[in-house]
Amino acid sequence: MTVLAFIVGIVLMIVGLAVSIALHEMGHLLPAKRFGVRVGQYMIGFGPTLWSRRKGETEYGVKAIPLGGYISMAGMYPPSPKRTGEGRAAGGFFATMVQDARAANDETLEGDDDERVFYKLPVWKRVIVMLGGPLMNLVLAIVLFTIAFSVIGMPTATTTVASVSACVPAGTAATSCTASDPASPASQAGVRAGDVIESIDGTPVSTFADATAIIQKSAGRSLTMVVQRDGRDVTLELTPAEITSNGRKVGFAGVTSQTGYVRQPVLTGATSAFQNVGQVAAIIVQLPQEMYRTVQSLFTGQARDANSPMSIVGVGVVAGEVASSSAPILDRVILILSLLGSLNIALFVFNLVPLLPLDGGHVVVALWDGLKRAWAKLFRRPPPKPVDATKLVPVTFVVVVLLIAMGAVLILADVINPISLFRP
Repeated sequence: MTVLAFIVGIVLMIVGLAVSIALHEMGHLLPAKRFGVRVGQYMIGFGPTLWSRRKGETEYGVKAIPLGGYISMAGMYPPSPKRTGEGRAAGGFFATMVQDARAANDETLEGDDDERVFYKLPVWKRVIVMLGGPLMNLVLAIVLFTIAFSVIGMPTATTTVASVSACVPAGTAATSCTASDPASPASQAGVRAGDVIESIDGTPVSTFADATAIIQKSAGRSLTMVVQRDGRDVTLELTPAEITSNGRKVGFAGVTSQTGYVRQPVLTGATSAFQNVGQVAAIIVQLPQEMYRTVQSLFTGQARDANSPMSIVGVGVVAGEVASSSAPILDRVILILSLLGSLNIALFVFNLVPLLPLDGGHVVVALWDGLKRAWAKLFRRPPPKPVDATKLVPVTFVVVVLLIAMGAVLILADVINPISLFRP
């Protein structure tokens, strides 16, 4: 059963990732079509096509490797110089790559006067199209966190008594009572399982933590405790015993609480999402150091920080651990939803990095194009030519190689020395 639950957790994470990618690409697709751009393909995944269907001018499909996705928009870049008679790039490896990128882009054009192309959109529309994907991930993360925290609720120790200790244990490590152990203050006071603590020493309590705080600072002092029992209020007299806990003397009553799911305010999901944004951004800023520590852990075997970067393999392993843990089912659901929410925050932040081929790189190109046009208009100069981002293909190539290398290192680390939420 544990193995099956582990596999279910991994499958849930793969499906969740596929849905997140699909919605990310939908965030690009919808505004692109709304602005009249011709979209040839909408694909989830990479590699061989498993299924596809054409609807109108767009082919929708799923590919074998669910590690990304893309939409193919007409005219992402202006026509190549050979179409406008401006000559060809010089020879060389990178020049050939530039020329190949231009040739692939030219195949999406229907002539030099084609108006349904991306590069001819106003700057603000291009920015909306490129930011649509990451923003979709942010919205999905907020929805997932909101379901976890405001629909299901946070596991919280409530004021309902789960059990009453029979005695005050002789030592902090004791797990059972002996004949010489004194009766616990709660049992002497007549507290019963199922009682709901309403107030202690005249102070209303809404959480078990509130009640614990009063008891711990009241060792040896008689307290009036009001509990609700069978629909009526019952007043009890409780005198906490003094015990030593974590090196300090505190009051002890001898009650444990029931755990309940307390629904949080509806904005808790959004707050958690934006807190995650800051945490992920900090990791990306420190990515070189984080990768160095990850590589170091491969050779030393030292435990990796739970907040360090992971590959999808690592995320799947964590999801499997959560699904197969002994925690209550709702706790596991909350953790899985939170994990998916965090994954979408990672997609949101990472895609905003201002480097091609990431969405943030395309936003920078659009803004640079707009800045050049605004500058020319300010000084009454002729409109400049559209920015040709294919010239940045060599930089894109380097970024892609680094991303592949980083992904390979993280996968290796997640296989050899995985991060575990439950590792002591």
